[in-house]
Amino acid sequence: MKIFLVNPYLLDFRPDEYDAFSVPTGLYYIGALLKKDGFDVEIVNLALQKKPLIYFRDRLKKEKPGIVGFSVLNANRFAAFEAATEAKKQITDVKIVFGGPCATFLPNHLFKVLPELDYIIAGEGEFTFLELARQIKSGRIDLQETIKGIFYRKGNQIVKTEDRELIPDLDILPNPAQFFDFQHLSLSRGCPGHCNFCGSPKFWGKGNVRFHSACWFVDQIEILYKKGVTHFYISDDTFTMDTKRVIEVCKKIIARKIDITFAAISRVDFINKDILFFMRKAGCIQISFGVESGALKIRKNLGKPVTRERIIKTFQMTSSYGILPRAYFIYGSPDENMETIQASCDLISEIKPLSAIFYMLVIFPGTEFYHRLERRGLVSDEIWQEKIEDIPWFEFDPDLCFEDIKKFGEKLRKAFFKNLDKFALDINLVDNSELDTEHAKFLARLGMTFSHGEYADNKYVKNWESSTIAEKLFTKALTYNNDIDAYFGLGMLFQKKGQFAKAIFFLEKGLDCFPDSFDLNICMGVTLMNTKDFNKALNCFNKFKEIPDVQQYIKICNQKINK
Repeated sequence: MKIFLVNPYLLDFRPDEYDAFSVPTGLYYIGALLKKDGFDVEIVNLALQKKPLIYFRDRLKKEKPGIVGFSVLNANRFAAFEAATEAKKQITDVKIVFGGPCATFLPNHLFKVLPELDYIIAGEGEFTFLELARQIKSGRIDLQETIKGIFYRKGNQIVKTEDRELIPDLDILPNPAQFFDFQHLSLSRGCPGHCNFCGSPKFWGKGNVRFHSACWFVDQIEILYKKGVTHFYISDDTFTMDTKRVIEVCKKIIARKIDITFAAISRVDFINKDILFFMRKAGCIQISFGVESGALKIRKNLGKPVTRERIIKTFQMTSSYGILPRAYFIYGSPDENMETIQASCDLISEIKPLSAIFYMLVIFPGTEFYHRLERRGLVSDEIWQEKIEDIPWFEFDPDLCFEDIKKFGEKLRKAFFKNLDKFALDINLVDNSELDTEHAKFLARLGMTFSHGEYADNKYVKNWESSTIAEKLFTKALTYNNDIDAYFGLGMLFQKKGQFAKAIFFLEKGLDCFPDSFDLNICMGVTLMNTKDFNKALNCFNKFKEIPDVQQYIKICNQKINK
């Protein structure tokens, strides 16, 4: 039987957010278990398609799946409705299955608004989906009440079966990397936190955290690495909660010589120097922390009462090990005002984050904030019939208004970007020769964000400032180790300024260390063309003459030489 596992597109388009286009990790886990059992499974990522419904219709007509499962969030539920309706239109006897947070927390609402919906899988879905697929394939759907963890229709009623127990040992699941290629990984399920704006505690169970073994997890990384995946996003709510396990993971990555980079998410109260050292050596380049607010009363309201001192210490430690610390801030929370926003601005100045994301507080089903509004009769599940992704908290808070929220957000963003140059230049790296190579890479990578990346064109960062910061970071990187990106960055900066002699100086030094570098050779060739030294430029280009984009430079050089 053919099964489609579908990632719908979001209601609001997000052109700059990579996660908006990524398939949820859970679909790969379910797909792997189904494939191991003999099912023909396809992951269908509609979020990547320019015309998703047309694309989906063509796939349905051609492949005719017997089951179509959707990973449903609040933000993509309407796309799931449209695709499910299209599936039933094209294949009348296809079974539609919803899972994910939205399906788990809004089952009755979804059955009400979508007649095409046959089943909902609540919570952890691997074995529930497998049992359901087996019964559908066998035609014994009369036994559906025996499947734990589902909702289904029975006449005009919605039936909920017995809850399914959580998988006690995650290693019993087949490794999705054996069947699929992806970048998002999870070492654990669950979170030790109790944040009032997050649905994770209710979805996985409060304080209920389970792990893969270090060996299983690194096997997954190695399989993907051998298939060409070299950068990963570790999506655990709190990756570093088990220090011993994470260090074991890092040591295995290092021992197996798996040359990767990765970004992770954690909490400021689950970080120490040992874990930072081994994470950096294993390839970690960024850790995101939920700071949320500079005001303790706001952090308490949000369910994250960590101390200011702990936040500052963690950010200083993280950057000192050559890992970019990214801060998440929330504004528009209960009791928020300009004074608490100023406290957040003050904290930004102290923690000196090198990346920051600012979110207006919005609420979803499954969160404590949503249940508070439900208990007060201010919201019900009927609100999700509106074509909205989420509910801003301020709409229910008499002390807040939209104009306040806009001012809060603008003030926070300015506090970060206006001081970003100081944050970048104030980095104090640990004095450890074992990390010199990593320090050079860190500074060069950060320099690239100012010369060519997201900070180069930011409206709050002046162009001359970004290039000056980049130059200082590239130069500092080279005090630790010869780094290809640092040499390339300096060459590009001086080439752009028309300072060709300086560009050639750094590019020559870079090519002495990395003679086969495509970027360094092409940058050197273009720089030499600007000095009319076409013979030397041709030598750089000829190393890559098979590449079509290089051939135009070779043609120009030959024309100039033979003129």
